[in-house]
Amino acid sequence: MGEHNIHLVDGHVYIFRAHFVMPDMRAPDGTATGAAYGFTNMLLRHCREERPSHFAVCFDHAMTSFRNEIEPEYKAQRGEPDEELEPQFDLCREAAEAMRWPVFEAPGFEADDVLATLSDQLLDQAGAEVVVHTTDKDLGQLVREDGRLVLADIGKKGVTDADGVRAKFGVDPDQIPEYLGLVGDKVDNLPGVPGVGAKTAAAVLQAFGSIDAIPADAEEWAPLALRGAKRAAERIETHRDRALRTRDLATVRRDVPGMTPDVADLVLLGPDRDRLTALCERLGWNRILERALAE
Repeated sequence: MGEHNIHLVDGHVYIFRAHFVMPDMRAPDGTATGAAYGFTNMLLRHCREERPSHFAVCFDHAMTSFRNEIEPEYKAQRGEPDEELEPQFDLCREAAEAMRWPVFEAPGFEADDVLATLSDQLLDQAGAEVVVHTTDKDLGQLVREDGRLVLADIGKKGVTDADGVRAKFGVDPDQIPEYLGLVGDKVDNLPGVPGVGAKTAAAVLQAFGSIDAIPADAEEWAPLALRGAKRAAERIETHRDRALRTRDLATVRRDVPGMTPDVADLVLLGPDRDRLTALCERLGWNRILERALAE
């Protein structure tokens, strides 16, 4: 374990998880709070049990990003969040700030890009090791071969390292965008190559490295001994431009402007007692207040 055990959280993943598992909860004024309560309680418990030395939460700045300018259909199937959930995004930010969990987001970018940029910046600093908490398979591309960045899922045991990415997808971490370019990503409404599944994608990327390098001539696929190679080669050649476009959209940005954190900026300091007390009294969150102040 490095000197700095840094946990970065993909905020919206856990807001949505809380929204779907929590019962209906209301503040005294009738405001829906279930997702925000579940999110805050989940992260509070995580910090108490896992004891990271450093911690931060990364949010999407908005429901759209620069990717929607490139591809209007990107995440289009998700639509707008329901009216009970949408106001709770701000509540989650407010709760994180009251807990003094550092919050990062950037206009025009997704949390994935913020996580990637933050991670690169932090790993350049001595003694830093990063655990990114998410369920987003796109972020497999962040995992480091040297083990200094792994993925995890809050509330679940174990981490995913480079070998774990290979075991799950059949490709190296840095090939995840290539893999998604071929198989697509239904979650983000990104098309892949029709008829090319996970097994074929992994096999050709292991053999040829990238979408650009996959031969159009199925004869060059012979060493793969892949069933249906001729048809798959034809499909990839026909849809190569689409695959490359999806690959580019699935590639995280590591150059989000203004992201220049120092490791010291992410030290866990404990809650702002006055601010958290005011928030919890407003929302009726007595248990969270007790747990947070008992630390």
